Amino acid sequence: MTEESTPGGVVTRHREDVKAHEASVELRLSDIVAFLQEQIGPNLTAYIAGKSPGTVARWAKDEQSPSDAVERRLRETYRVFEVINEEDSNHVVRAWLMGMNPELGDETPADFLREDRFREVLIAAKTFRTGG
Repeated sequence: MTEESTPGGVVTRHREDVKAHEASVELRLSDIVAFLQEQIGPNLTAYIAGKSPGTVARWAKDEQSPSDAVERRLRETYRVFEVINEEDSNHVVRAWLMGMNPELGDETPADFLREDRFREVLIAAKTFRTGG
């Protein structure tokens, strides 16, 4: 993991975190949805989105578009996936999303994402990635 700091050394960011954020906003939503369906499965993707797998499949094919709130949820899910996947496999990310997490009060990250509690999940993902 690499670190960067501002000229005064005040702010430190991890290059991988920035890359995950950039990808989450630059990719087409249909590509993100198709990726999530392939990597974490269509049912978990649909659960996090709060919609049926059939509806989510239409988004992946760019036949329909979700609401702005659901789009943000999917983009943030992709970002979290990329943060963890930097160090672990897609199978680990999927299990992490579904498992009770002590950083989240023994609730699942998938539930937090579905409830639009992105910051908490992102912090938990970074903690998991660094072995904390």
